[in-house]
Amino acid sequence: MNKYLDISPEVQEALATGKPVVALESTIISHGMPYPKNVETALLVEQTIRDNGAVPATIAVIGGRLKAGLSRDEIEYLGKTGRAVAKASRRDLPALVARGADGATTVTTTMMIAYMAGIKIFATGGIGGVHRGAEVTMDISADLEELAQTPVMVICAGAKSILDLGLTLEYLETKGVPVIGYGTQELPAFYTRKSGFGVDYRVDSPEELAAMFSAQRELGYKGGMLVTNPIPEEYSMDKAVIDAAIEEALAQCKAQGVHGKETTPFLLAKVVELTGGDSLESNIKLVLNNARLAARTAAELAK
Repeated sequence: MNKYLDISPEVQEALATGKPVVALESTIISHGMPYPKNVETALLVEQTIRDNGAVPATIAVIGGRLKAGLSRDEIEYLGKTGRAVAKASRRDLPALVARGADGATTVTTTMMIAYMAGIKIFATGGIGGVHRGAEVTMDISADLEELAQTPVMVICAGAKSILDLGLTLEYLETKGVPVIGYGTQELPAFYTRKSGFGVDYRVDSPEELAAMFSAQRELGYKGGMLVTNPIPEEYSMDKAVIDAAIEEALAQCKAQGVHGKETTPFLLAKVVELTGGDSLESNIKLVLNNARLAARTAAELAK
């Protein structure tokens, strides 16, 4: 085991006895929502995973230690500290570990630490991807590279709709990452169920997801698998409303000179503001939906 990695007793016992485990990220706690909504949501997601037959393993960096499985106090700490906790991508881990610092893990670092711990399935809201205008800015999320090299199944509601979804799919295709639609042949667009772009395959059950991931592992692929699970119909937002909010958020982002890893938190917070909080509620519902599917798939994989 990696000498910087701490696996909680509950997660360690589950892994040792072959019980299903689902990894969860912590950026959504420190950077995705205000306190106390962030802590309430994190605990609700963990409970949803338990209710569906798996053990949750929220992942973060605390005091320079890579943590797979957080205590309630640690989740509370991340929620209260908020954006003062570093947003930790792949490039940040050596510095955080060496300095004994804290970090909220992105999709990238959650995948890395999950794989170190032996956790195969990870539920999140939406992945990062190719940003709009990336042909000029070269702003491409490290999440895509991690999917290409780390063998973890990531279950999400698609790429965040603030991104260039077409280019994101092209990038994933180039890297050989299978993009699976759960119950759909169309890529979901985070807040909405449809994007106008197709996925590689449609799968309709956790059993089939587990079988496909097992086959990928047995074939010796080094990369991961992306499962896109549409937001439930009743929580899906009006496409015209969300698109207008995103365009306004992008304009403000450009005007204020926001760039790099601050771009996504800025855009998502601005969209929440412009939609009167509706996008935050949709975000919570889609994360819970992904947690349910991840737990059921992990249970099938454990069989």
